[in-house]
Amino acid sequence: MKKYETLVVLNPNLTEEEVKAVEEKVKEVIVNGGGVVENVDEWGKRKLAYEIDHINEGYYVLINFSAGPDLPKELDRILRISDKVIRHIVVKLD
Repeated sequence: MKKYETLVVLNPNLTEEEVKAVEEKVKEVIVNGGGVVENVDEWGKRKLAYEIDHINEGYYVLINFSAGPDLPKELDRILRISDKVIRHIVVKLD
């Protein structure tokens, strides 16, 4: 299994419960895909480098995990269709 990290930027207007629900959904996708969640780091609200859909800040969550080569594609697909996610990126670590 290879190591990956994903940075998810959520809509800043979400409640704590909604943020936790998105985190749990991401962790569920990773575990159900045969991966292992190693670390979840909530950075909190931060100002965006540029405005996205008239939003100037986002709630950042960094998740480190190990998984097979197909899981990042599925995670990317799920995050792409989520309304609560402003931006995301999945990166393979060396």
